[in-house]
Amino acid sequence: MIELYTWSTPNGRKVSIMLEEVGLPYEVFPVDITKAQQFEPAFLAMSPNNKIPAIRDLDDGLTLMESGAILLYLANKTGRLLPLSKRDYWQAVQWLMMQMGSVGPMLGQVHHFHRFNPGVSDYAERRYLTEGARIYGVLDRRLAENEYLAGGEYSVADVATWPWIARYEWQGIDWTNYPHLLRWYRSVAARPAVQRGYGVPLATAAIPLPDTAA
Repeated sequence: MIELYTWSTPNGRKVSIMLEEVGLPYEVFPVDITKAQQFEPAFLAMSPNNKIPAIRDLDDGLTLMESGAILLYLANKTGRLLPLSKRDYWQAVQWLMMQMGSVGPMLGQVHHFHRFNPGVSDYAERRYLTEGARIYGVLDRRLAENEYLAGGEYSVADVATWPWIARYEWQGIDWTNYPHLLRWYRSVAARPAVQRGYGVPLATAAIPLPDTAA
């Protein structure tokens, strides 16, 4: 049994979607970051960086923080969503690192300056909107040549990246510029495990789907 400590954010949804995809039983413990519950001592003992998500694997006696590390752990535990061939394995890890190092951090700054604090810093808002658009372009070019980020197989890279793209409404995105990313986004959104995991711990809204017919 996995204990999942999480909230309804892109990083939290990565792990709930992963758990649904690999079929492991899990129990959810909401950590309401709007009430600063991530700073409570019991949670800090599991996640010293005071960030969700975190997991506790009751079978293996292991506690983990950091969503990317958790995805790799769950993939290795179940033998799921990491390709078997050496080449494809490292493609998946490479694009997982892209999410962790660029997609999440940069789009998170778009949320901070463009969504929640518009006008506070015009420079920061322009900088992160521009970087967000650049990242969308990188993903779109990759998906022009591949069905999924690691190649032909759905993998941890897609699980990690999709929840951030699901916040496109916060990111000033014109989908007509990213038709291949849009195709991928819709394909992943249609997966039953993604639909179940998206609503953890709270089904606050339906998965957003662009109106464009692109």
